This record gives sequence, structure tokens and C-alpha cells, in this order.
Amino acid sequence: MTFSATTILVLALIAAVLITAGVWAYTTANRLDRLHVRSDQARLALDAALDRRAVVARAVATILHGLDDPQLVEQARRLASLADRAERANWRDRETVENQLAGALSAVDSALLPPQLVAELADAEARVLIARRFHNDAVRDTLALRTRRPVRWLHLGGTAPLPTYFEIAERATAAASTGLDVDTVRTSARIVLLDEQDRVLLLRGVDPQIPDVPFWFTIGGGIETGETLREAAIRELYEETGYPADSSALRGPLWRRVAVFPFNGELIRSEELFFALRAKNFTPEPGSLDFIERRSIIGNQWCTPTDIAHLDHVGETVYPYHLDQLLPEAIAAADADADPEVRSIR
Repeated sequence: MTFSATTILVLALIAAVLITAGVWAYTTANRLDRLHVRSDQARLALDAALDRRAVVARAVATILHGLDDPQLVEQARRLASLADRAERANWRDRETVENQLAGALSAVDSALLPPQLVAELADAEARVLIARRFHNDAVRDTLALRTRRPVRWLHLGGTAPLPTYFEIAERATAAASTGLDVDTVRTSARIVLLDEQDRVLLLRGVDPQIPDVPFWFTIGGGIETGETLREAAIRELYEETGYPADSSALRGPLWRRVAVFPFNGELIRSEELFFALRAKNFTPEPGSLDFIERRSIIGNQWCTPTDIAHLDHVGETVYPYHLDQLLPEAIAAADADADPEVRSIR
């Protein structure tokens, strides 16, 4: 039996389509599997952060109970009860209990607590905030792929249950305050951007009101209303360098830094979350800077650890501190397949 050229062409096209569809289905299923793993890890991290806050809440309750004030004793009992309920609650009901616990902690007068416990509570609350945002980012990315029609039709998600968002109130509590009268409180997403030679891209900046004192800092800025950490990081990367990137390439957050600093006549308290990202070397061309950024960003440079140490030596401070010593950690995170555990830095 012989086949005409047309028949062979049609069969070849059908085979190509089938192969392409098969490759797409295989890669999509693998990507979906990685997203599910990421969602599961994020949920475990959030669960651990919530458990730690419950432990600290019980420590706060113990202190309040020992002050021999009837109102404080009642407050202590409520705190301890909510902490116990939060730890025992199933995932479906935990949002409600955690919101109640957060409200009870907000009502605590931090002046009644030892400074070390105030700091521990502030750190526990901050870790819950980070873990919750990281968890919801993972859920969003998983659902975005899982709910596509071809993925549903081909059952590429298998029998894994759909992940769900965890919605709890984000509030600035008394325990999280700095004790200073700040003008602005913000959360920032930052990127340690590395090229093929493990150099980090730093921006050179000044305070518009003190233009003769330059300093250096990593890519990034404040999160806008409705943004996730990853969305803010990618937006800031494009605005400040013109480099487009996919948020799935980010690794982290790997560091958390809380800083209080004056800028443009205001005192700002910023909680900064750092991601690592690998990119091919390029010449930064800002995509979209606002008025303040155009006045405050005056240069950029790809830097080695030696370069960073030299900048510090000549009096041009680099933020975060000791970035030259931190770079190996960022390099390892950028090249890893999984996100690292976040830790605090200066």
C-alpha cells in the first residue's frame, strides 16, 4: 500500500500536533505538580507561624495574669483560650479564630510587657504576615493554572484538592510599633538581582533633601494596594531598571529587614522582604519612575562583594548592611529549585 504526498503531509501534521500537545500536557502537569508542592510548603510554613504566635500569646497571657488586676486577668484568660482554640482548630475554621486572637493581641498594652516579650510578639506577628502573603501568592499561582479549561478537560491536576486562600486581618499592633512617632509605615518588596558573574545590581540614591550624601540599595519599593509581594517586586524591577521578569522566577522571600529612617522630610518605618533573582547582564534603563524616584535615584552598578566593601569603606552606605557577606546566601537561593526559609537581617 502506498500513500500520496498529501496523505503523508497530513499524517505528519497530525503527528506534530499530537506530539506538541503531549509535550505541553507533560510540562504543564509537571509545573502544576511543582505549584502544588509550593502551596503545601507555604501552608505548612503559615501553620508553623500561626502556632508560634499562639505560643507567644500564651506567654503574654501569663504575664498579664500575674499582675493581679481583675480586668487584666480576664484579658489573660481570653488570650490563653483563643491561643488554645487556634492551635486545635481545623483549617476551615482557623481564619475566624486567628482573627479573634489578633484582635485580642491588639488590645494588649505593650507597656505592661517585658521588652523582650514585646519584641518576640512583634516578630511572631510579622512572620504570620509574611507567611500568609507567601501562602496566598502560592495559592493564586496554582489556581491560575489549575482552573484553565485545557487543564481541567485533561484532568492534569489529578485528584489533588484545590488550595484555598487564608484570609486574616493584617493590622499594625501595639507590639509591632517602634516607639517612635513615624509618618509612614509600609511594607516593601525588594530583589537581590544577580547576573551570570554573581554580581548584584545596586542603585545609587540620595535623599532629595540631603543630596550630598549618597547611598546604595537593592531594587524594590513599597507594595501598592491590592498587590502581592511578588507582583510588587516585579513591578518595581521594571520601573527602576526596565527589565521584565516573571514572578515565578523569584526565590524567596529569603530575608526580612525592619528599618526606620528619615527620607524626604518624613520618618518611615519599612518592613522589607527580599527575593533573589538570576538574570543575564543588561544595562538598566528605568521603565517608569515617579517624581521622587527621579530626584532620588542617581545611578546604578553591578557589584561584586569587593565592590560593596569598597563602597562602605569610602563612606557610601550599602543597604542592607553587610550585603557583601550575605551575597552567597542570595546566590544559593537564586539557583535553588525551592524557596528558602525567611530570616531576619539588618
